[in-house]
Amino acid sequence: MKEIQEQHSHENNSHDHDHDHGKMPIILYFIGLALAIVALFLSDEYQFIKNIMFSLATISAGYHVIVLEGLGETIENSKNQKKFMPNSHILMGLAAIGASLVGNFWEGTLLILIFSGAHFLEDYAEGRSKREITKLLEMNPTTARLILPDGSTKNVDVSELKVGDQLQVLNGDQVPIDGVILSGSTSIDESSINGESIPKEKSKGDGVFGSTINGTGTFTMKVTKENKDTVFSKILQLVNQNQDNQTKAASIIQKFEPKYVTVVLIAIPLFMLLAPFLLDWTWSQSVYRGLVLLVAASPCALAAATVSATLSTTSNLAKKGVLSKGSSYLSQLADIKAIAFDKTGTLTKGKPEVTNYYFADSVNEENMIDIVVALEKESNHPLADAILRKFEQKNKLTIEVENQIGKGLTGDYKGRNYRIGKPTSFDDVSDEYSRLNNEWASEGKTVVYVAVDEEVIGLIALMDVPSEYAKETIEYFRKQGIHTTLITGDSEMTGKAVAKQLGIDEVITNVMPEDKSRIIDEQKEKYGVTAMVGDGVNDAPALVNADVGIAMGDGTDVAVEVSDLVLMQNNLSKLVQSHNISSKMNRVIWQNIIFSMAVVAFLIVVSFLGLTDIAISVIIHEGSTLVVILNGLRLLRAV
Repeated sequence: MKEIQEQHSHENNSHDHDHDHGKMPIILYFIGLALAIVALFLSDEYQFIKNIMFSLATISAGYHVIVLEGLGETIENSKNQKKFMPNSHILMGLAAIGASLVGNFWEGTLLILIFSGAHFLEDYAEGRSKREITKLLEMNPTTARLILPDGSTKNVDVSELKVGDQLQVLNGDQVPIDGVILSGSTSIDESSINGESIPKEKSKGDGVFGSTINGTGTFTMKVTKENKDTVFSKILQLVNQNQDNQTKAASIIQKFEPKYVTVVLIAIPLFMLLAPFLLDWTWSQSVYRGLVLLVAASPCALAAATVSATLSTTSNLAKKGVLSKGSSYLSQLADIKAIAFDKTGTLTKGKPEVTNYYFADSVNEENMIDIVVALEKESNHPLADAILRKFEQKNKLTIEVENQIGKGLTGDYKGRNYRIGKPTSFDDVSDEYSRLNNEWASEGKTVVYVAVDEEVIGLIALMDVPSEYAKETIEYFRKQGIHTTLITGDSEMTGKAVAKQLGIDEVITNVMPEDKSRIIDEQKEKYGVTAMVGDGVNDAPALVNADVGIAMGDGTDVAVEVSDLVLMQNNLSKLVQSHNISSKMNRVIWQNIIFSMAVVAFLIVVSFLGLTDIAISVIIHEGSTLVVILNGLRLLRAV
């Protein structure tokens, strides 16, 4: 664990350094923009000064994008790939130099301002900061109560614990490490491991997991795993590993950028060399026409083809309560072939509700409900909250209640003993109650019996029910031909019951956090681009490993932090909107790319035929850029 913390600390230092270094390019860009604006307002009698200012503006605004990234990345990528891998930034730099060489300093500056501006906006939209695991580290237990040979306890660092050590865990404590209970009984909130909202009752011989939260009981335990091997440590390692392995998805343009730039860089000099022989031009005409062609071939509109569309989409979704950590993830969302969902808090509301109840005909239901509410008021169990939300007391009763682990709630009222507990804690139950218990349990519901003097007279069924938009969300993705999967740590019976209710294609149950990440790998291999929707710590490895990780906004900080998209209001209908708008975004991007390339092709043809000059080429370029931007802005109103 210390290794992970040290690595995390190192990454933070690196990140801070990069961040500080990253401010200078923006400052230089705005200096260049200011110089260009001032030069524009100077009169023509100061042409020499204007040209110097335009040149300085070009150098300042383009230094980071053209020199550091364009030239630097071209050299680095070419060394790594052992072949020429030009960056399109070089093309824009050469176009600007070419425009300046033939006296069109403003046009050269304008090309760089547009291209660099688009580049910085894209970086801003992408959210370059590396996703951290700070919240996960904070949740990791750091101390434990070690039982010494003389029976006393001593607080020690979790990293010092060895397999076989005996620990004491008090009520409300965080379980420090994986182990097995030696004595005592309790209920433990294991949602950080399996996502299940209902605490599990534990007694001697049961396994416990580090980072889970102990309930009202106190117990002793034996350590069965070293700290680095615990389930929670595995979650940390998987998140860290998947995060390191994840590369930024290449944009549509980046896929063919090197080839396009290489073709232009070869074609233009060839044109300049061959034109005097093939077309009977002078060398000066050939060089000038070559520079016109270079300006014409520069992907000016192409540079803005994605930016306006992605920024508009990001802004639109933000207004709808969906936060995107990068336009590439929105593009990926539109292309998904499979989508996996966590159950608790994602497809379901995250807390149980009373779905069914039944009392014997001989029982006064109103009085019985008063007694049930009086008993449950003294319990801090999530099931108690659900029962209290469902039933309203007509007459307020005061009953002294005892919470017995393994048996449930018990209390005496008017000389009779009342108990609410799980079915397995009762003997001699009539066939009627057994039948209802089996029927409701087969639907994935948790059932409790209500008894008077140990005779069962009623039962209550509870379930974490599907959220409002879950069914229509699953239906939407199925209609799109996208494979849907439920991945849950719950039992097979509960998982299948929820999947059946919602119409999910596939259900995988009894899943541990490390399994979720592996299942996502399998889905990616089987179906292609895969999304994962979750809300818990246990979902973090899968969220990072998926092509698109989507977190519910009310989920844990960790899930939100490592995800690519966040649904701020836990509203799955927003996921449907996101997929719809992302699909529109991809269509608009392709429209812009095709239009931009058509303009480039047109300008190359007319330039080759001598029907245009640099000024006209730049005007058409900037006009096409404006068209592309306006087309992208349509996505601000997409629904």
